[in-house]
Amino acid sequence: MLSSAQTFAVILTATVCTFFLRALPFALFAGREIPVPIQYLGKTLPPAVMALLVVYCFKSTTVSSLAGFLPQFLCVAVVAMLHLWKGNTLLSIFGGTICYMFLVQVVFSAS
Repeated sequence: MLSSAQTFAVILTATVCTFFLRALPFALFAGREIPVPIQYLGKTLPPAVMALLVVYCFKSTTVSSLAGFLPQFLCVAVVAMLHLWKGNTLLSIFGGTICYMFLVQVVFSAS
């Protein structure tokens, strides 16, 4: 168990590292044109990360029962439709999360 001082030190270290990692690109490319490889990464990494998250979400899905896979597949469809309809990432994330929690807690609950 960490003491309060150790917990504070861990949080402070994570905060400082996150801040500097977020500020580093602005410091490196201030007043200069962004190199083509960096532009390429900026365009290709977000969809790649999203695809990776989708694969991660489905990794423990079981197809032996409807409750094992139907909530995930329905919510992926909800997220896709919301995003295609409105193009708002936060709406898609919150809509999918609310849909999933409703399906898991109410529709497909074990009790």
